[in-house]
Amino acid sequence: MPGRVRIVAASDAFKDCLTGAEACAAAARGVRAAHPHAEIIERPLSDGGAGFVEALCAGGSHRWVARRVCGPLGEPVDAGFALHAGPDSASAVVQLSDAAGLALIPRSERNPEQTTTFGVGELIGAAIEAGAREVLLGIGNSATCDAGAGLLAALGARFLDDHGAPIERPTGADLIRIARIDASPLAARAAGVRFTVACDVSNPLFGPSGSARVFAPQKGADPAQVERLDAGLRNFARRAAEAGATFAPETPGAGAAGGVSFGLASFCAAALRPGAELVLDALGFDELLKGASLLITGEGRFDATSLSGKAAFAAGMRARRAGVPAIALVGATGQGWEAGLTSRAGPFERIVPITPAGMPYEDALRAASRLLEEAAARVVSPGGAPGPGPSRIADR
Repeated sequence: MPGRVRIVAASDAFKDCLTGAEACAAAARGVRAAHPHAEIIERPLSDGGAGFVEALCAGGSHRWVARRVCGPLGEPVDAGFALHAGPDSASAVVQLSDAAGLALIPRSERNPEQTTTFGVGELIGAAIEAGAREVLLGIGNSATCDAGAGLLAALGARFLDDHGAPIERPTGADLIRIARIDASPLAARAAGVRFTVACDVSNPLFGPSGSARVFAPQKGADPAQVERLDAGLRNFARRAAEAGATFAPETPGAGAAGGVSFGLASFCAAALRPGAELVLDALGFDELLKGASLLITGEGRFDATSLSGKAAFAAGMRARRAGVPAIALVGATGQGWEAGLTSRAGPFERIVPITPAGMPYEDALRAASRLLEEAAARVVSPGGAPGPGPSRIADR
């Protein structure tokens, strides 16, 4: 390959085996094995879930602030946030999954009626106390369906039942019990703080496509619990309106993370943004693509859902608009994956599963780094890797 080429390796995490940074590093090793003199830019990605802090803070001047906070089931967990001290004010990056993530709960104990985002509010409160005047919150991979009530309670909001008794650490099951919301202590504490929520879905708060009906089963809810949670979310929206909130529960993204986005937008005037686009903008991704010969991106599983706000697809679309060829290296493909190909109006010349046919899942997890490295070497080598679309790297 004549001349020097510039390749952007920007990957989301591969669930249960590789962080975004590890995936980027593996892809970069593969490219260097085939083209030792290639210029490779590594950037981990996230859509607001796992790896959100890592993606926004990679190579930056943030410092990690550790905190022990309330976990999703009330147990203490070790978490933290990234703090950046700017010339005028500080900003913080918080990842909901660190304090209220599904991965923190054994599968047999998952129950979104019993989980809370209280610990996330403790992290945000600590960030505010540390001087943050801007909070970026990634809310993917949650174990909760509490409309952010737990988070808001940790920041000072008071939730009262029919008898005027306080609900101290609201869970999903508590939403139906809320008769009144007093947000004045919260308003005082969060005054002057700008909140941005990175959403990974566009669902409304409640209803047939709402948070409970679509996502609560993935968090351990049975059909009866789903109906109770949906009723609780409706009640929360009513009580929020009675407390003066004007954010509409039908707004796309209001149902993200069990309604956390609705709670923060209602009581903290949070701006909701697609998580992948927020991260790409923060990374200056369009600038990174200038002069690039190729984008290599990836995620654990590519299917039809990848086209709805996932980081790898969003990066591919940026590359397409920039005229940069893009290849996705993925753990596996699922139904609808073909829609990501350029032949189907998608951004990818190739979508290449890295896992050999017949390899057991646990073996694939253990070998993920090596498999990704080998796949990256193949796709940039003469002849490329099997799969749809041409394999090419050209000087640009």
